[in-house]
Amino acid sequence: MKIFRLLPCLVLLCCACSRHDDAAVRALARRIIPDHEKEFRFERMADSADGPDCFELESRDGKIVIRGNNSNSIAVGLNHYLKNYCLTTVSWLACNPVEMPDVLPQIDGKVRIEARTQERFFLNYCTFGYTMPWWQWKDWERFIDWMALNGVTMPLAITGQEAVWQRVWTRLGLTDEEIRTYFTGPAHLPWHRMSNLDYWQGPLPQEWIDHQAKLQKKIVARERELDMKPVLPAFAGHVPQELKRLYPDATITRVSRWGGFADQYRCSFLDPQDPLFDEIQKAYLEEQTRMFGTDHIYGADPFNEIDAPSWDPGTLAGMAERLYGSIAAADPEATWLQMGWLFYADPTHWTQENIRAFLRAVPQDRLLMLDYFCEFTEIWKQTEKFYGQPYLWCYLGNFGGNTMLTGNFRSVSERIEDAFANGGQNLKGLGSTLEGFGVNQFMYEFVLDKAWDSGLDDDAWIDRLADRRTGFRNEAARSAWRTICDSICTISSRTGHSTLTNAHPCLTGNWHWTTKPDVGYDFPTLWRAWQQLLSVESPRNTYRYDVVNVGRQVLGDYFLRERDRFTAAYTARDTVALAHSGIRMREILADLDRLVACHPEFSLGEWIAQAREFGRKPEEKDYYETNARTLISVWGDSKELSDYANRTWAGMVSTYYAERWELFIERVTEAVKAGQEFDQEAFDRESRTFEYRWADAAYPLTLPEAGDAVATARELADKYAPLFDAEP
Repeated sequence: MKIFRLLPCLVLLCCACSRHDDAAVRALARRIIPDHEKEFRFERMADSADGPDCFELESRDGKIVIRGNNSNSIAVGLNHYLKNYCLTTVSWLACNPVEMPDVLPQIDGKVRIEARTQERFFLNYCTFGYTMPWWQWKDWERFIDWMALNGVTMPLAITGQEAVWQRVWTRLGLTDEEIRTYFTGPAHLPWHRMSNLDYWQGPLPQEWIDHQAKLQKKIVARERELDMKPVLPAFAGHVPQELKRLYPDATITRVSRWGGFADQYRCSFLDPQDPLFDEIQKAYLEEQTRMFGTDHIYGADPFNEIDAPSWDPGTLAGMAERLYGSIAAADPEATWLQMGWLFYADPTHWTQENIRAFLRAVPQDRLLMLDYFCEFTEIWKQTEKFYGQPYLWCYLGNFGGNTMLTGNFRSVSERIEDAFANGGQNLKGLGSTLEGFGVNQFMYEFVLDKAWDSGLDDDAWIDRLADRRTGFRNEAARSAWRTICDSICTISSRTGHSTLTNAHPCLTGNWHWTTKPDVGYDFPTLWRAWQQLLSVESPRNTYRYDVVNVGRQVLGDYFLRERDRFTAAYTARDTVALAHSGIRMREILADLDRLVACHPEFSLGEWIAQAREFGRKPEEKDYYETNARTLISVWGDSKELSDYANRTWAGMVSTYYAERWELFIERVTEAVKAGQEFDQEAFDRESRTFEYRWADAAYPLTLPEAGDAVATARELADKYAPLFDAEP
């Protein structure tokens, strides 16, 4: 009888426990650490609703207890435990495993950490082209988990908007052919959305539009489950030129040309003061809210890398006022989110007078600015803290998805601390505006960690980073990572940042602005860091990635030295030295391709396979592949953006970059043997023909097979050691 009397109490106790358990974070843990998920308790705090975001950790009753004021904070607490106790890194890419210890470490006492800022932003329009265009839900699911674990509260969420626009433009009278032709191919859609580019590689297939709409519903639902506020787009004035046929009196103008594209790809802009503007805004926001809901934060960027119709400050103020007014009329709770990149990119036109007029035309606190490239230029310091409007300090860190080991670690830390101290009360948070995921995940985790008062100084953070990359404390690994953070990652990312391997070949320099091999260190320093990493024994996938990534940079940097020797031999007309350097250049490229083939993050084959998955018929698969190849090679229809999205990927090195360098070596050698000057212009034309052939899916590719990362890296380090050790 006593047992039966106890049952109601046990039921009530179980119910009380389940009410405390955070279902969203439990589901996250089940996805990333399924073997350990039941060893955690995830609790909501009852008394922290009005305070800063915070989390607590403790060991209790055989469980790891993580509590926080919301799901997002609890997820950050889980990640704090994974990183600092389990020495585990959760990758933002689904291809990487989450590697855990067999036994969960205990926590001594109770740990409590509070946020230094309530808002943490992530993503960039460009990321949706350079990294995400071919993602399926499994990719998004891991990435959203990564954002929650790193405390992101405001993710940019622009997937699927073409489905919304298709409905709006149809309602306004455009035909299906006009609408889908107006859209670009999938990988180029970010620049269509930013009013830079229309029609390129269109028409956009209907299956793509439908797929992305379904995907967006999953994306925003999961982000909201984890207490994020997705930033959805609003209408910023970009319209199809064909709309002029239906509305001949509308104030529609062609914007300035962009990216070297031919005139036929220019965008059209509807003046915000035209009555049609409010009608389109209302239709768009109502349809988008019906499909995807709203958190009342809208991204709108009317003049990104294009000229405004007028540079008169009064006109700019009127446009800003009307643009915000059109959003607020559709959603009275709206906040407008605006990139600050335009102020950095065009300082000639965006004078302080024009910036002030534009920003102050919007009601106070209804405009949120992203200070876009703070590791290089802080606009908040040039604009009296954005003239009082709220803003977020953002780290960009990567252009075009370039695979370059960069990120000015120490100065980023100093600038963030300076912003917290002197950025004013209208500094609302931190964020990142990366164009592509590239190779430097640790820098983004570092920036987002700065949003929390973790108690770790930068030196301790570096040591903990080294520990979790190997899975244990190791002095050689720590020393290597200190070198990377202190002596290698010393300059900010550049547009088109790459080793010379990825550049269009030439005898001196780097030919074009889209491939910049600048580094802030001497070669022997990088070589020693790689040697230190290779002296460690670790089974971790993160360690294998690191030895490939650092080795990729070592071989890429050394290629520049060999090219310069090749040029010196050309100048001296020394055919023996020329042949020797040519052989060595070919060898470095072949070895580089073999090394990066050892990790899936450096895979052209994966990029192409993901693109082809969107097609059902062979011709559809070829369409997506051509679009995917184009973006990472020639980019568009002129040399202007060629190689901007360069990547040192297995298969791309061997079939694209190495082929260009092979042609270059042959033509230079022929010129020397014939007693002639090398004709760079003739070579450029020949190479350009090859580049456009490669960008088409019809061009055959032979992709390398993956080898053992550590064994391959050590083999190559031993092979090149006599050369590398001799470098001054």
